[in-house]
Amino acid sequence: MQKIVQDIADELVASGAERGLQVAVYRRGELLADVVAGVADAATGRPFTSSTPVYATSTGKGVTAAVVHVLAERKAFSYDTPIAELWPEFGARGKERATIRHALSHQAGVPGVPEATTPEDLCDWDLMCAAIADAEPWWEPGTRCGYHPQTFGYLLGEVVRRATGKRISQVLEEEVAGPLGVSGELFFAVPEAELGRLARIEEVAPPVTPPPSLRNGIPFFRVVGGYTAAPMAAMPDAGFSNRRDVLTAEIPAGGTMTARAVARVYDALLTGELVPPARLRELSAPAVRGLDEVTGVEAAWGLGYAIGLTPGLAAPTVFGMPGSGGTVAFADTRTGLAVGILKNRIGDFATVDRIGSAVLSAAP
Repeated sequence: MQKIVQDIADELVASGAERGLQVAVYRRGELLADVVAGVADAATGRPFTSSTPVYATSTGKGVTAAVVHVLAERKAFSYDTPIAELWPEFGARGKERATIRHALSHQAGVPGVPEATTPEDLCDWDLMCAAIADAEPWWEPGTRCGYHPQTFGYLLGEVVRRATGKRISQVLEEEVAGPLGVSGELFFAVPEAELGRLARIEEVAPPVTPPPSLRNGIPFFRVVGGYTAAPMAAMPDAGFSNRRDVLTAEIPAGGTMTARAVARVYDALLTGELVPPARLRELSAPAVRGLDEVTGVEAAWGLGYAIGLTPGLAAPTVFGMPGSGGTVAFADTRTGLAVGILKNRIGDFATVDRIGSAVLSAAP
């Protein structure tokens, strides 16, 4: 497995398709592949290592979900606990019946943030939670699904805070990263002292945002009050992904991690270290299927995870989360493999599909 993945990673970097790559594969607690290639920072030539953390946008949602599942197993709440039972302010404007299950499966009905939202706003936990609590749902919670790009993290992070009295970063360290031995490689809010270790995110080319005439037909660009009239200031491009304030803030719709740390989390879900088999079966099975009101395509959501991820990772036994820059972390209940694929060049999912497909095909 190590040689298969290393050869692909080396080829992708040598061809210029990628600047730097990190891949980890676990099976039943055994690290089958721990691959790096290329550089973490093109400006300095700093090499990628297995311990180089990468800001991985929505791939972090799978880690957020893992924290929630651990707390559910500890009886801090159940999936069917109304969010407003823990967070009374959230019950405004017809959201009183929205549950933690709805939040995990993107059915809560509050996928949008205010149109004027800035990166600075996203770094202000109380501001964002107040905006979400006061939002009118786009649909009756539980009746439809629609990807919650940023609100997912605040919804579940505030549930964690209200249930435990602790920030989700602290709970992540105490309940997941520490016990699994990946402290220092798995973060929501990166400590200032650790920022110099991170990979530098880069664009292949300047980001392209559709003009207003086209954005009005793309559900993903919907925000509170309609469609965006201008490029959103908080889109996760390289500029956003390298910001000190963003990286050090609690924004658990994303996360900063190494491939081996996030793969270890998925491996622990599979092996029973974090949750028992019955809970694994529930979280990895489709909770909802249908047209996603935000992305505009058919989707299957488990409890915090997409079921089938990309064209190359479409098997119904695969659950996990891709990130908008072309990263992914997932587990396959058929093969028992847990995989993290991280990179520092924003792009599509061609690399993920190639490596992920090769890994699953080579499963022991």
